[in-house]
Amino acid sequence: MKEFVVYTLLRLGLFVGAFAVVFGIWDLVADQVPVVIVLVLAFIISGAASLFLLNRQREAFARRVEARAAKASAAFEEMRAKEDRED
Repeated sequence: MKEFVVYTLLRLGLFVGAFAVVFGIWDLVADQVPVVIVLVLAFIISGAASLFLLNRQREAFARRVEARAAKASAAFEEMRAKEDRED
């Protein structure tokens, strides 16, 4: 669960940072700032940046999910084998 929280908070931080940068640049260049367009650009920029900057955290989260899935699968197979022995 820790890996999920860390990755999510870092993604959120990237988004907020990208939003601040895009908003700031747009505000310097133009009189009006279309917030919807800034949101979309910040979403795209933060998504692309997270592919490179958050690779280690994403892989740690994926390993954690894979381990939990393997554990659940093993428990299911154990229950299934026990059920087959009882029949």
